[in-house]
Amino acid sequence: MAEQEPKELLEMSTDTERLLEENDLRPLWEVEKDFGNQFGGFEADIWKWEDIQASIDAIERDVPIADLPPGFQRRVAVPVNTGYRNAISNTIYVGVQTVSPGETAPAHRHGANALRFTIDGSEDMKTVVAGEEFPMRDNDLITTPQWEWHDHVNDGDETAAWLDVLDLPLVLDSLNARNTFENHELDRQPVTKSQGYWESQYGRARPFEDTKEDGIPGPFEGNCAATPPYRFSWKDTLQTLRQRADNDDPDPHDGYSLSYVNPATGQPPLFPTMSFRTQLLQEETDPHFHNAVDAYFVIEGEGATHVGDDVLEWSERDIFVIPPDEIHHHDPDGEAILLGMTDRPVFEAFNFYAEAEPSG
Repeated sequence: MAEQEPKELLEMSTDTERLLEENDLRPLWEVEKDFGNQFGGFEADIWKWEDIQASIDAIERDVPIADLPPGFQRRVAVPVNTGYRNAISNTIYVGVQTVSPGETAPAHRHGANALRFTIDGSEDMKTVVAGEEFPMRDNDLITTPQWEWHDHVNDGDETAAWLDVLDLPLVLDSLNARNTFENHELDRQPVTKSQGYWESQYGRARPFEDTKEDGIPGPFEGNCAATPPYRFSWKDTLQTLRQRADNDDPDPHDGYSLSYVNPATGQPPLFPTMSFRTQLLQEETDPHFHNAVDAYFVIEGEGATHVGDDVLEWSERDIFVIPPDEIHHHDPDGEAILLGMTDRPVFEAFNFYAEAEPSG
């Protein structure tokens, strides 16, 4: 006779069961099995660039931005993880957005933190944030902080494409809250700042009066310094990454890694809810696991990432995701550079973050 589980030996009388049901109560041993079911479909997954490219090209042919409903005037293909219907994970949204020559993605603002990482850009493709035009050159990273007006304007003659990364699923799904949102009265917000203004305010020398203002933009309050609008030039980032590779030892799990810091503090994370890094891989990394989500965009090179029993073979511009608590390591074919995205700051804020190497 098979040995029964302790829970199976627990029997309640019919009266007790009826009493619990009438009062919307359940015993812990029954509730326990339903904890975390919303994450049950989360798997290691990869989206190949050739498939993404074909999809965004098709969407561009079929759907002018002007035909989209107000508030959703963004032409985006969204990678959706197994078990989800709206995002790559339950905390991070990644999308691939395009703007055709002469088009404007109209101005709006929202409570979610967001950034753009340029895939196909140019000097004539600009995202306008808080009154400043930021050129979108290849592999530039541009922040769109909470409650700052932003629109995307393509004055060039080629379609532009970039990654959108937001913490929308954390707000809408995990926290079951609303994404505070507002459309601008104009498609293009007025450009009120000269190009380079926001960078000038967050360099080594800063206006004294601004150093005392730590409030998060708009109606939001918290205990973190607000993330300002900022453009991280890929030219400068790559130079720093190469210097690190020429002078330092690699991290055993992440290779040569650089964090994108909050310009207001000079420290990571870039946003209170998401952290970003660029990683230069030159050799196979050591296995480890952690309870945060890791998503990646392949900037250069090719290789494979081993996740549990799965092998995700990737090449330039592919997107892939590693679920929490899965043992994983990277194995580049030669040299590769990745953009890493994670919800680790959420766990660190509550002292919940955990990371370790496998013991076996």
